[in-house]
Order: sequence, then C-alpha cells, then structure tokens
Amino acid sequence: MGSEDYYLELCERPVQFEKANPVNCVFFDEANKQVFAVRSGGATGVVVKGPDDRNPISFRMDDRGEVKCIKFSLENKILAVQRTSKTVDFCNFIPDNSQLEYTQECKTKNANILGFCWTSCTEIVFITDQGIEFYQVLPEKRSLKLLKSHNINVNWYMYCPESAVILLSTTVLENVLQPFYFRAGTMSKLPKFEIELPAAPKSTKLSLSERDIAMATIYGQLYVLFLRHHSRTSNSTGAEVVLYHLPREGACKKMHILKLNRTGKFALNVVDNLVVVHHQDTETSVIFDIKLRGEFDGTVTFHHPVLPARSIQPYQIPAAGPAAVTSQCPVPCKLYSSSWIVFQPDIIISASQGYLWNLQVKLQPIVNLLPDKGRLMDFLLQRKECKMVILSVCSQMLTESDRATLPVIATVFDKLNHEYKKYLDAEQSYTVAVEAGQSRSNPALKRPVRTQAVVDQSDVYTHVLSPFVENKEMPHKFVIAVLMEYIRSLNQFQIPVQHYLHELVIKTLVQHNLFYMLHQFLQYHVLSDSKPLACLLLSLESLYPPAHQLSLDMLKRLSTANDEIVEVLLSKHQVLAALRFIRGIGGHDNISARKFLDAAKQTDDVMLFYTIFRFFEQRNQRLRGNPNFTPGEHCEEHVAFFKQVFGEQALMRPTAF
Repeated sequence: MGSEDYYLELCERPVQFEKANPVNCVFFDEANKQVFAVRSGGATGVVVKGPDDRNPISFRMDDRGEVKCIKFSLENKILAVQRTSKTVDFCNFIPDNSQLEYTQECKTKNANILGFCWTSCTEIVFITDQGIEFYQVLPEKRSLKLLKSHNINVNWYMYCPESAVILLSTTVLENVLQPFYFRAGTMSKLPKFEIELPAAPKSTKLSLSERDIAMATIYGQLYVLFLRHHSRTSNSTGAEVVLYHLPREGACKKMHILKLNRTGKFALNVVDNLVVVHHQDTETSVIFDIKLRGEFDGTVTFHHPVLPARSIQPYQIPAAGPAAVTSQCPVPCKLYSSSWIVFQPDIIISASQGYLWNLQVKLQPIVNLLPDKGRLMDFLLQRKECKMVILSVCSQMLTESDRATLPVIATVFDKLNHEYKKYLDAEQSYTVAVEAGQSRSNPALKRPVRTQAVVDQSDVYTHVLSPFVENKEMPHKFVIAVLMEYIRSLNQFQIPVQHYLHELVIKTLVQHNLFYMLHQFLQYHVLSDSKPLACLLLSLESLYPPAHQLSLDMLKRLSTANDEIVEVLLSKHQVLAALRFIRGIGGHDNISARKFLDAAKQTDDVMLFYTIFRFFEQRNQRLRGNPNFTPGEHCEEHVAFFKQVFGEQALMRPTAF
C-alpha cells in the first residue's frame, strides 16, 4: 500500500520521554498535554515535557511515598502531587514565592481522593468517592480556600479541559453521569443523564466502564462518546459509538450513532472534528463525520464510516544514540500496540517506547477514496487545511482523464459558493453593525473568521480556471460551459461576479471566433456590465466591429464618467480605441493632445504615434485654421520626436483659405 492510501498519520516530531519501568513512572496531564517522568518518587528527578515546550521542566522532589497523580496548574505556576488517598501536596513554581510544600486534606470525612483537576492557574477540583470539592489556591499564603463542594457517590470521573467540564459516574450500574462546569471561580451543576446500557442476560452484571466513555468537542459542541459493545449472543451487527450532546443549558440528548459493524477492542480519538475509531484486532482505523448526511430515524442520526478502514501510516522510530550509531536503520514502530493509551482529543502515548504523538488526518489520499464529488466536497469544506486540496479536486475534475459531468461540476461550484456567500454575508453584517456603533454596546461582536473553506473567485480563477482555459487539448464548448457554470453559480448565490471571469469568457469566445455567442451573452446580460468589460470590448473592435457599439451601449447603461473610460483605455495602451470612443460620444474637440501623445509614445509603435499626431494636427487645423500646437498644450517634446522619426517635411502645412 503506497503512502497515498493512508489517511491517518502520527505527527513527525513526537514528544520523547523516558520509558516507563520499575524505577520511572509516567503520568499524563490532559489539561496541559504534558508527560511527567517521575524517577524514584521524584528523588532522582522529574522531567516534564509538552508538545509545545522547546525546553522541558526538570526538578527534584523528596521521595515521600508513591506518586498517584502529578499535574501543573495552567501556565505551570503551581505543582500539585497526590501521594495518599486523603491529601494533595502543593509547591509554588512562581519566582519570589516560597518553594516550601503545603498540603490540603479533603474536607469530607472518610472520603478517598480519586484524583484532581486544575481548572485555571489557581483553581483546583478534588474528586473524591463521596463528591467534589472546588478550591482556590493562594500561593503567597501557601494555603487553599474551599469555594464550593457537592456530595454525591462517585465511581470514577472524567475531565474535558477544553470545555472545563467534569463528568462523575454515579449509581451501582455506574451509568448515571453528573456533569459540572467550571468558570472563573464558579462551579455549576448541569442536568444529569443516563447512558443506556446494552441488553444483557440476567446472569451477567453489566456496568458502565470508564474505558468506554470519552468526552470531546466536535464542531464547537461538547459530546460524551459511549462505546457500546453489543453482546455477541444477540443478533446485532457489532459495536457502535453513541454520541450524547451535552449543552451548557438544557438536558443532555442522544444525537448520533456511529456504526462500527465489528466487535473487539476499540479506542477513540477526535481529530479535525472527525471521530476516529481504532480497532486493535484488525490494526485499522475508520473515521466518522457527524456533519455529513446520515440516516435519521426521527430521534438519532446513524452514520457509517466515511471511508474504508485503513491502518495509520507506518511510522519509523529514529535510531537513538550518539551520531556514530544513528547511521543504523530506523526501527518500524509497532502500530496499534496493546501498550498504546489514547487521550482526547488526538493524543496517542506509548509508555513502553517513550513517545507521545498527535494523530493527524491526511486529506490528499481521501480525494481518491471518496468517488462521490459532492460528498467529498461536503467532507473537505469542514476540514482545517482544506483550501489547496479543494482547488486540486476542482482542477482534477476538469482534466481529460478524470473529467466530471457538468451536473457534478455545477454541484461542486454550488457547494463552494454556498460557503463563500455565508462568509460574505457574515462580513457584511459585521460591517453594518460596526458602522451602526453596535460594537461598543456589544463586546461579543467579532469579525467573522475567514477559514480555508472560503474559496473565493480569485482562488478559483488563479488555480483552476486560468490553467484550464490555457489547456489547448480541451474542447472549447466544454471550456465555455464550465466557465458559464461557475458564473451561473455565483449569480445564483447573488455574489457579484468579478470582471476577470467575464474577461476569461470573452477571450475564450474570441479565440474560437464565437462572436455570435459573445453577442448573445451581452445582449441577454449573461455577462454583467462593468467598466473593464466595456474597455475589453472596445479593444476587440478590429476583430469584431460590432464590439465598439456593444461597448458604448454598456458604458451608457453604466452611466460612467467618460473621462474615466478614456483613462482606463489609455492605461491598457488602447490609444486608438480611446480615441474612437471619445469621437463616438462627440468629445474629441476638448481632449488633451498631450495625454494621447504620451500614451501613444509609450506603446513604442511609431506608426500609432504618427496616426495620433496627425489626428491632432487635423483637429488644430479644423478648430484654429493652423495645424501647429499652441504653447499651452505642452507638446514640444512630441513635435521634436515626430521630426526626429519622420523628418520636418512630414509636418502638416497650414492650409490657406
């Protein structure tokens, strides 16, 4: 299988740490995404590494018993260490603060601490088997202050740092989950909910295992993911992942079911808003996208894997050791190893090998694995790094070998422009609100973020349509149909079409002498009026004489200032076209001779210069009875140039009446 077939990979630069062994214990903190390697209870050193840390943190601690849990507060200000089931020890890592440890015992009598979570730089939650205790740490006083507590029987807990929600498992079956939300010194109890366990024979005791639950943010919403293993005895087709949506307000609701169609050992990750399910027995993974259309039964939506199951791309572990030794071949890494532990959202840790990886999605291979272009676009438009892949799909569907049908091309353009229009509307609403002064009264008003899913006209023009039009192998009818399809799609979404797209259409029509079609497009306003378009038409007069009149009609409809049109034409070196235009509207007696002579000289076309010079000589003769230029016209250098190129005898002589 070539690398173009794998759509999941481990990051290139993993976090490396000392392997777990009898002397070295390894801990992971899901909030700071840090790995702690604790040697001999900290006496011979603690090394802390995170994905973004260029410099690991190293320190020593007194060995005061086995470390059960160790985590830094956010920003690594305070270290918390749990060694017993009753207390947590603290140590400040703030400059100028005392380094002496201080201890906090849990308040509830006879309770055992299951673990703790930092919710900010100075706020921490103890989770005990009898409830939850929320503290503020006062580092300068080396003490803690209880902010709030809640009594409830707890089997196990789970924390989602991105949304600051702790989930407690309660009841005998462990399947009633009680969420708490933390924010700026406050603790809010959210409505509890029950996870439906699969039906099982009376003899087997079923309870909800912590292993089968994950919490993750998908498309900005918090979900609880439950891996439901169907008993093999029933007639079901395998395991499934049930997604419960956990809102800030309102009840938790079962929303999605991901059908795995297999049984065995699974692990879950969330990458780029995709749910990734790893299957250990087959050493493959599948991905699900809850934004793609599924089968809705009135209450939940059923989803199948977006793509066929594939392994994570094979990974080589670089040979460790001094430079002389590293010439050895890198060692292939054992993927889907039983020593792998996954953490949300996208972390895979191999404690036995001493690596922490981030799981990544590769978009390019997916292009060939998803033949339905509409579904492929729906999928790609939701991904973070999608723009160049989307543009490559658009280019690919216009090539000779992979040519898509026009309805498919239309669908793809419509999906792109739907996203583009959403962004333009959001941008406009924001501008209107700012101009109306609402930004002062509403601080939540934020400028819309331009994601990579916003593929605008210049992107499509540069990367797709320009190269496509230049491909001489393509039948011109297909080329024109594609260009018109894109313009139709823009019009359908009421997006003003940029003039360069119209120019592309006109140039293509002219190239193939399809002047009758050009005439029709203009007559029926298929191509919208614009100044640059009118100027382009003026320049086509020598190829297609009616273009001059079509252009004038367009300019009249635009009621554009005539001087502007002349300026545009001159800037494009269309000097004769500018002169014809000004004559067409009867303004040629008042124009500046010098401006036209400057423009003519810049073209380096001496015959053009001769024509323009002669025109103004004749105008002078007609208006003043003398072909010579007056000093006020500042044309001396042009007269000198004319004499130098054509000789003095070529100048017009005054005609005596």
